[in-house]
Amino acid sequence: MTKGNGDMGALSGLRVIELGQLLAGPFCGQLMADHGAEVIKVEQPGPGDPMRHWGREMPLWWSVVARNKKSVTLNLRKKAGQDILRKMIAKSDFLIENFRPGTMEKWGLGYDELSKINPGLIMIRVSGYGQTGPYAKRAGYGSIGEAMGGMRNLAGDPSTPPSRIGLSIGDALAAMYACIGALAALRHREMTGQGQVVDSAIYESVLAMMEATIPEYTQAGFIRERTGAILPNVAPSNAYAAKDGDILIAANQDTVFTRLCTAMGREDLARDERYSTHQARGKNQKELDELIGRWVKDQSCEEIMALMEKHGVPAGKIYKAPDMLVDPQFKARDAIIKVNHPAYKNFYMQNVFPKLSATQGQVKWVGPELGQHNTEIFQNWLGFSENKIKILKEKNII
Repeated sequence: MTKGNGDMGALSGLRVIELGQLLAGPFCGQLMADHGAEVIKVEQPGPGDPMRHWGREMPLWWSVVARNKKSVTLNLRKKAGQDILRKMIAKSDFLIENFRPGTMEKWGLGYDELSKINPGLIMIRVSGYGQTGPYAKRAGYGSIGEAMGGMRNLAGDPSTPPSRIGLSIGDALAAMYACIGALAALRHREMTGQGQVVDSAIYESVLAMMEATIPEYTQAGFIRERTGAILPNVAPSNAYAAKDGDILIAANQDTVFTRLCTAMGREDLARDERYSTHQARGKNQKELDELIGRWVKDQSCEEIMALMEKHGVPAGKIYKAPDMLVDPQFKARDAIIKVNHPAYKNFYMQNVFPKLSATQGQVKWVGPELGQHNTEIFQNWLGFSENKIKILKEKNII
């Protein structure tokens, strides 16, 4: 339908309007921009997306989640701003929004109205509970979706309240499922010419990752609970503290466990009836972990990894950012790259994933300044005069 600005990426030539704020909607937009789509981030005049200001010591999230996007300012709470958005949507392939359900309809920007001006529009809607159902209009956040979807119940130690990891997993999952849905809808449009709505709920995206927890309950009455660092009855498969860090060893299969015993110089363990079978190791999981932990603690991660690699035992040091930056595997695959940043020197971030052999995506620029592309979009794309743009700015429309 449209021509984008990217010269690389499988989604080059597709145009995306992103209205989302914070993480879930913008992460969906980042995934599409990473693979070449022209993503136009629409922000409220003045503060813009709150993520512009998020960070511990410096506001660095924005540099990643808004990379490869263009930024325009537009006040969607005013009719003039809504009218401009309609002009943009008429020339676009996708619309991403993660407002509370009903907000777009209140502004006259629901799918029924927008599809009249662009029948091929694919509208990507990310929310806490989806667009329908009794909870639809509740405020929804990634953490709540993780709770309702069942993830939080399994996170942490059984002796403590449910925990979390230090990432916004619920938002990220909803964004990825939204992106998958968008690409499926694009395929449908290629065959029929018709767009549709992609309805991605955070709690459902978490639920989709919950393995067999539902049939385990409905068929066997089993409810999974928190197990801390271990997976019950799968041993050894745990993190162990070495002299200079933590290392994860996964040797639960019988043949692999035998190789681990050889690496440890404890071939007798493979013959010990307490550990010789998968079932026996599961029953004696705690004792086996303690035994391996004592062997690990006086060695370095490098020493242990050399032994594990020599004997073909799956293992890996539990990495932090400094480890990733120097690891040869990360370097060989350009997993972390240095990019130009207008404010910071030696700026590194994760690359575009997954890797595509013919149309690899790329990081072309970091998150843009607020309204950086107003002139390009409003004047060059929509044909507004300089005077009209000036008036719109004075009226706080853009």
